[in-house]
Amino acid sequence: MSQFHPIVYVRGYAMTASEIADTVSMPYMGFNLGATKVRQSWDGAVYKQVFESPMMRLMKDYGYIDAFSDGAEVDRDITHKTVIIYRYYDQADRDFGEGKPLSIPAAALQLRDLILNIRKQLCGDNAARLSEFRVNLVAHSMGGLVCRCLLQNDGIITPAVRKMVDKVFTYATPHNGIEMAGINVPTFLGLWDINNFNRETMAGYLNLDGRPERVDSLGGKFDPNRFFCLVGTNQQDYGAAKGVSKWLAGKMSDGLVAIENATVQGAPRAFVYRSHSGPYGIVNSEDGYQNMVRFLFGDVRIDGVMDVEALPLPPSVEKAKGEGRRVRASYYFEATVSPRGGRSFRLTERRRETFSAVLRKFDEMMNPKQAGLDSARSPVLFSTFLDSSKITVDRGRTLVITVELAVSATDYFVDGALWTEHRVEGEYLYRDTLTLKMTPAGDGWNLRYVTTDEQWSERGGSKAEPDGGSYVIPLSSKKGFKAQLRLILQRRA
Repeated sequence: MSQFHPIVYVRGYAMTASEIADTVSMPYMGFNLGATKVRQSWDGAVYKQVFESPMMRLMKDYGYIDAFSDGAEVDRDITHKTVIIYRYYDQADRDFGEGKPLSIPAAALQLRDLILNIRKQLCGDNAARLSEFRVNLVAHSMGGLVCRCLLQNDGIITPAVRKMVDKVFTYATPHNGIEMAGINVPTFLGLWDINNFNRETMAGYLNLDGRPERVDSLGGKFDPNRFFCLVGTNQQDYGAAKGVSKWLAGKMSDGLVAIENATVQGAPRAFVYRSHSGPYGIVNSEDGYQNMVRFLFGDVRIDGVMDVEALPLPPSVEKAKGEGRRVRASYYFEATVSPRGGRSFRLTERRRETFSAVLRKFDEMMNPKQAGLDSARSPVLFSTFLDSSKITVDRGRTLVITVELAVSATDYFVDGALWTEHRVEGEYLYRDTLTLKMTPAGDGWNLRYVTTDEQWSERGGSKAEPDGGSYVIPLSSKKGFKAQLRLILQRRA
């Protein structure tokens, strides 16, 4: 089966009539938008870089074409490398349709028919090609909910059509709804179809039973390993709704979607310092594009898990804990992953400053079983996809990534006598940068790593030891912190 499949792009939500008019006037529905300025990181420093657009880069880097010809959308000449823009908002424009937006189930139904039409035009009556046909879905914001409705709603899809979807990649989709000032948008708010993001409404069109507190489950209808969530963490640069939205959504968001609501349970995800849309938007970014193509076309997946063994406390806090006094604090686990040569982007960036680091509370870390969280001391830090066909050095065999790791504690609060409280300043317990070099070796890997202190040495790094189906790198600091970075490497078909 071909590595490449047709890509269907499903754009996000357009609120007002003017936004809908702007949307339908664009041939590529926003997939054509690029940028000439990129935020370097969380601190706001800007340097000039040209990102042409996801559409243009797919054409230049992978030979994809669009589905337009002589000013019209065409049904012929579709290949495995065609990008089809799903124009479901045309219905909402009076020049193209009835002037009323489609409901999410109606949009999902038309997406199903579009996939079947692509299959017919690409495969004809060839039984083998019909059987092997697959399509990839790439969606922004509400477009991801349209894709989930297609996959999860049994009234719309059949198992045969579901099998035709190979992978789904979502940018900034509110998989668990949208909250403003900490409140989920209400059911009755039908103006501009905002109630599409109410969890009760979502549970209905996503075919989830009852009234679940969270609606970010695929409900067993689609393999979450084939579903990727890209999460934006830049609230500041989102300018829609005259800038009001970003303040209502709060700092732990992309300006519209809360970070904690932008993923699907069990699915790989990455975090990038991008806003929901606009000049610093998540779709028109190198970070977004690189994650998308590596997930769609890459042949290696790397998951990084930190297994914490020893978590030191400041002496005064350790003494108070031993005396049975209550200690309150939280820990941040940060991880930033960059591939070799990726000077202008990061594949994922989970940082304390952008409110995207993994957060664990003191009680969860000290007594994980008692807290009911056996995995609390083993946070998943990243899931990264790589494409070995893009390697141009070291005989095209060795994959190289850089992983920046940090573990820190917030201030510690220790309860004293007569309801007094003692505060101890928090600090970094561990911080280092590892360069990972992974070379295929039989059925496994030869994985070597170089720490910051070894960058200038001639040792060539250390070898990570295999441990079952993973590879282990010991981590430690002079403060007494001990852990291991457990790497799970998988070859993808």
